[in-house]
Amino acid sequence: MSAMSHEFDLSQATMLPPVAASPRLLGDVATLANQWEAVHEAAAAVGHLAQLGREEPTDEVLALPLRAAETGGYTFEAVARGIDDLSAVIQPGLRALLAITAQGKDTTAAALTLWREFHHARAAILSIVETD
Repeated sequence: MSAMSHEFDLSQATMLPPVAASPRLLGDVATLANQWEAVHEAAAAVGHLAQLGREEPTDEVLALPLRAAETGGYTFEAVARGIDDLSAVIQPGLRALLAITAQGKDTTAAALTLWREFHHARAAILSIVETD
């Protein structure tokens, strides 16, 4: 699994890769890892709009797709569903923030709220796969 980039282009932040099929149906850890990384890129853009520094991902965050695949079964499905749900929140939220920013309006407070929601949701997803 590749590490998440430390650079992002805010203009490309809404361009998340399309998902041809759900990873829980394919059992494909690569698809899950791509979705996980895309969600984090969108969250990084939200963090930028919230005037926060870029978050350095922990090993626990980076390894989630692999740990979920190793556990398999219900755990993999629950993680995949959680990532799908998180993506369904962060993508339209980021698009709205970018649209408002394009109008010259301040989105700092709204972006900070979305960033906090991302972190709460991510913590819940991480809790599905216990670490040693």
